[in-house]
Amino acid sequence: MNRKLSRILSATAICLSATPLIAHSEKEGTTPADGAQLTETPEMIHMVFDDPMRITMVRLLNADGAEMPMERGTGLAPSLEFHAEPEPLSPGSYTVEWRGLASDGHAMQGSFSFELAD
Repeated sequence: MNRKLSRILSATAICLSATPLIAHSEKEGTTPADGAQLTETPEMIHMVFDDPMRITMVRLLNADGAEMPMERGTGLAPSLEFHAEPEPLSPGSYTVEWRGLASDGHAMQGSFSFELAD
């Protein structure tokens, strides 16, 4: 390999190794916790992220896939936290599905579930 090409490759490798990787937001926690067993309707559906996230869609589904009413407490501005208040729920299994945009513009989605006992 000629010297000029060798220097270019070395410089490129140094630059690439010094460039920080772009990380997407991650969900740090939820309330209720994923898989939680509850005895009453949660006061709030709450998600915490490690980097601001704009939640563009969130829905609460029962075991039959029907959407349950929730009042969104957080707007569409990017935020480290999201919350919504569900209406009273009957005993059963529930899933929260969400979609959002990370601060780097990356589309994200996820879900978590909980069960409400009799």
